[in-house]
Amino acid sequence: MASDRITAVIVDDHAAIAAGVRYWCERAQPPIDLIDAGARMANVWTGPGAEAHVVIFDLELVPKNPGFGELRRLVDHGRRVVVYSQHADTRTVLKCVNLGALAYLTKTEGPEHLVPAIQAAADGRPYTAPSLGGVLIADDDPSRPRISQREAEVLRAWFASSSKELVAAKLHISVKTVDTHIERVRIKYANAGRAARTKSDLVTRALHDGLITLDELGEASDPTR
Repeated sequence: MASDRITAVIVDDHAAIAAGVRYWCERAQPPIDLIDAGARMANVWTGPGAEAHVVIFDLELVPKNPGFGELRRLVDHGRRVVVYSQHADTRTVLKCVNLGALAYLTKTEGPEHLVPAIQAAADGRPYTAPSLGGVLIADDDPSRPRISQREAEVLRAWFASSSKELVAAKLHISVKTVDTHIERVRIKYANAGRAARTKSDLVTRALHDGLITLDELGEASDPTR
C-alpha cells in the first residue's frame, strides 16, 4: 500500500463537507484521490468508488436513521471504512467500532485527524481520534476487555522493545511477570471474542481500543529516540 496512491470515496449528502475533505486530501502527503459519491450508496459499489481503498461514510444519509445497516454491509464485504459523522454520543461511536469501522471521527475533527485516519485505513489499520479515544477510555461495555493500568504499561513497553527481557529490565520486574501480564491480556481479548494470538494482533487491538496511539507507536519504533 505504501507505494500506491490512496483512493477514497466519500458518501455524504452535504456538498460542502465533501468539498472540504477533497481539499484536505489533495494537500495530503502523498495526495489522496477522493471520489465524491454524494448521498448515493450505489456509487460505492459501482464505478470508481467500487475500487477505492477507503470509504468515508456519513451515518446520516437518512434523517434520524443512522446507517448502521449500510456500515455493516460495507464491513462484511471487506471495505475499509472511516465513519465521519456529526454524532458524538457514546452509543453511536461504540456501535460503529464494534461493527468494524477502522476509525470514527466527528465533523469537528479536521485534516490533522481525518487524513491520518484515511491513510491508516488504507493499510487496514485502525486510527484513534480524540473523540474515539475519549469514548473508549470511558467505555463501560462489559463485552470490552478491562485492561488494567499495569497490563497496559507492560503492553506499551513490549511494543517498544525487541524482547521481553528488555521490558523486564525497564519496568524492574521479572520476565515471568511480563509473560503473565501479556497472557492475561490475551485471555481477556479471547474471552471477548477478539483473539490476539500474535504481537501484531495485540498492537492492532491496542490501537483500536485506544491503549496506544499511532504517534506513540511511531515514537516507540523510532531508532533515534
